[in-house]
Amino acid sequence: MITSFVILIREGLEAALIIGIILAYLTKTNGRRQFSLVWTGVALGVLVSLVTGAVVYYAAGELEGPAEQIFEGTTMFIAVGVLTWMIFWMRKQAVNIRTHLQAQVDSALTSRSSWALVILAFVAVVREGIETVLFLFAATQTAESPISFASGGILGLLAAAAIGYGIYKGATWFNLKYFFNATGVILILFAAGLVAHGVHEFNEVGFIPSIIEHVWDTNVTIQETSTLGRFLGALFGYNGNPSLTEVIAYLAFLAATLGGYFALMKGKRRTEAT
Repeated sequence: MITSFVILIREGLEAALIIGIILAYLTKTNGRRQFSLVWTGVALGVLVSLVTGAVVYYAAGELEGPAEQIFEGTTMFIAVGVLTWMIFWMRKQAVNIRTHLQAQVDSALTSRSSWALVILAFVAVVREGIETVLFLFAATQTAESPISFASGGILGLLAAAAIGYGIYKGATWFNLKYFFNATGVILILFAAGLVAHGVHEFNEVGFIPSIIEHVWDTNVTIQETSTLGRFLGALFGYNGNPSLTEVIAYLAFLAATLGGYFALMKGKRRTEAT
């Protein structure tokens, strides 16, 4: 539940922020009559994201045996790559995103093309939507339960919409910097779990050697299939008896990504202080 909540509130809020900035700028420049174009782009983005999700889940359901494991492992690695890029991109671009979007809106209005604003909103939503499809598919492989997972996602989406609306209306109580910093760390931990799980799937089909099949076994203490085990598995990639390559991949990814993330944060603080 927590995994899907964090994914949906993070991705949903990114999309809501972009759309909110566009709408706020149109209001400021007396362009409220263009709102319908923005919402058309949003609707198209949501539709394409839903269709993409249906295709991914259908394709996964049709596969069996090694083909299924290869598909799941590959999807997890793709999700990790996109997720990591998104975390670092948002951390770097958050300061300039408003100016960049306003320039794009100005360009769209200057061109006098109705489709320009539609495409701008569509790209913003479909990018976050397809990212969400990848993350949710990867996360469902270790989800605590379908109901809990779906509930967390719905709550996350509703929270993102509420916060996004509040920011659009000028709310100052919500600190975006702290929000993205905190969720960035949580998502890095989640991504590390996906790396380990992807390696596990490739261990199963022989693409990546286990070296040592089970480095340890903590299933006596915390069963992977228990409520706590599934919770830890969904959020942090817990595996009661991981292979050596799973452990190496998990720790290497975590060390490299968290190191880079905190170094970036430290650099930003130095820049802001000068």
